[in-house]
Amino acid sequence: MTGERNYLGVPAPRPKAAFFELSSCEGCQLQLFNNEATLTEFLSLLEIVRFREVMTGGSDEYAIAFVEGSVTRSDEIERLRAIRGNAEVLVALGSCACFGGVNQLKNRFSDPRFAARAVYGDFPITTMAAHPLEDFVAVDLRIYGCPVKKEEVERIVTDLVVGKKVVHPKYPVCMECKANENICLYDLGEPCLGPITRAGCDAWCPNNRFGCWGCRGPAEGANIAQLEEIMKARGFTAEVILDRLECFGGFRDAADELRKKTDEQERSPGT
Repeated sequence: MTGERNYLGVPAPRPKAAFFELSSCEGCQLQLFNNEATLTEFLSLLEIVRFREVMTGGSDEYAIAFVEGSVTRSDEIERLRAIRGNAEVLVALGSCACFGGVNQLKNRFSDPRFAARAVYGDFPITTMAAHPLEDFVAVDLRIYGCPVKKEEVERIVTDLVVGKKVVHPKYPVCMECKANENICLYDLGEPCLGPITRAGCDAWCPNNRFGCWGCRGPAEGANIAQLEEIMKARGFTAEVILDRLECFGGFRDAADELRKKTDEQERSPGT
């Protein structure tokens, strides 16, 4: 990491950084340039040497690699490993990179080719089950969300550059929602994973009257069994709960367990 810079009065290096996308909508990368008020200060933290969304060309000499998207093809595995080999720090950017994201929903089909046929018909396409980055390489840092929240990215990158430990909230989104004095969405008849989802987004969706879908994954000590009881008491079916738990992949294990339990109950309706 080369080049000394001064950021808010704190001497800091200006590491070379590169941005990459695998299977994704690239919305997380676009988020980084949506905060015009602090964009110049944010860019002063990094020397960006590769970023297809905003520049042509690029260098393979970088210290930090930000990778968006999940792995859904064998060539992406090779590309990801090459990126990992060049980077001192590899950052999983967004839910797809951290958990598999929306892409991993196709893994739920018993026929792995069903999704490809439904979308592309007989057109030949190379695809496989969707995976998070950590299934193939070591990930040094995760930035959660779908999309990532630009203010959080700026905070995390600042901590990374100045050598401060990056800390994610351990408490759930509900804490931020209550701090923002929102009406609980359950009282409005809306299902919400806020009680079990990792905070850090400032209750982005609940602030706009949308129930949380768990894109940031589970908070520490998330009591998923209790959430099931809350949702059932509010009249939501197991399928509604599963729709939320399965959506982004962060609650994959809990969703698999609930799906198994639900299937068993359907086979034994008298229990």
